[in-house]
Amino acid sequence: MKRYRNGEIWDFEHEMAVATNRQVILGLDGGTTSTVCICMPIMSFSDALPDPLPVLARAVAGCSNHNSVGETAARETLEQVMADALSKSGSNRSAVRAVCLAVSGVNHPTDQQRILTWLRDIFPSHVKLYVRNDAVAALASGTIGKLHGCVLIAGTGTIAYGFTEDGREARAAGAGPVLGDWGSGYGIAALALTAVIRAHDGRGPQTMLTSTILQTLGLSSADELIGWTYADPSWARIAALVPVVVSCAEAGDEVANKILKEAVEELALSVKAVVQKLGLCGEDGKNPFPLVMVGGVLEANQRWDIGREVMDFVSRDYPGAVPIRPKVEPAVGAALLAWNEFMKEFQEAYRR
Repeated sequence: MKRYRNGEIWDFEHEMAVATNRQVILGLDGGTTSTVCICMPIMSFSDALPDPLPVLARAVAGCSNHNSVGETAARETLEQVMADALSKSGSNRSAVRAVCLAVSGVNHPTDQQRILTWLRDIFPSHVKLYVRNDAVAALASGTIGKLHGCVLIAGTGTIAYGFTEDGREARAAGAGPVLGDWGSGYGIAALALTAVIRAHDGRGPQTMLTSTILQTLGLSSADELIGWTYADPSWARIAALVPVVVSCAEAGDEVANKILKEAVEELALSVKAVVQKLGLCGEDGKNPFPLVMVGGVLEANQRWDIGREVMDFVSRDYPGAVPIRPKVEPAVGAALLAWNEFMKEFQEAYRR
């Protein structure tokens, strides 16, 4: 176990009394906007999990998507948030038994292996380490740690991810804004900004989005919007304009309504693609399967409920889809995944 490049992050381990007899697990949900780490105690194995789940500590940090902020900054964020959670819980790395790190930007086995190698330098050799895409933790947050069904995330970015009970998996979207995460917060806001520029040029219809976005940003003309956009084109900064688009749509603006309707279609297509790849719906298309829905874009507004509209689209082809709005956050889902995998390995070793 090394201290990595941020040795001072772990200085608290030498300065505090630690409950050494308490074993813990860490679950991390790392997205484009924020990163959350949950520290939970190891629970005894039983059919029923306690309600509410015991959470010893929760820590929050910034973006940990290496495609967005770079690998060095992403690692520093992840290490800091884990240290913060352990410090708040009165634990240290020696008390950790399993870690599930679920982050956006993990799209290939090489991504997983690179992060696993880095994690192994941080934690003692006995710690079980699991690295997954953040969509997997979001699914687990709705299925209480069971990997079966489909999850749709629509926040700053978007992805649909699914698992069958025999372990097959598939995904759709989640390729980032350049490759078309349409339906995401970034995608919706980017189309709104484009609509403002088109209207200003005379290439598109006039829209309420112009005055509302300019007022929100404190700008006096659409010309200034170009400088604002490229001064800091970070995904989360652009996506923060989604509530403006929704408010304009609810006020009857045709351009804003068209943007949201297209977003609904794109999100539904992502879900359908995963369901088709995995056959989650059965041969007749009517088998039930959980559809976990996570992210700010899918939350209900006064009149526009993007999540409900997506479900309506999906249900037309797959009436067995069962919508689930998780009662716990994805970081808790990651912790449950770590707990499930740890207990599975423990039981297998015990049987030997």
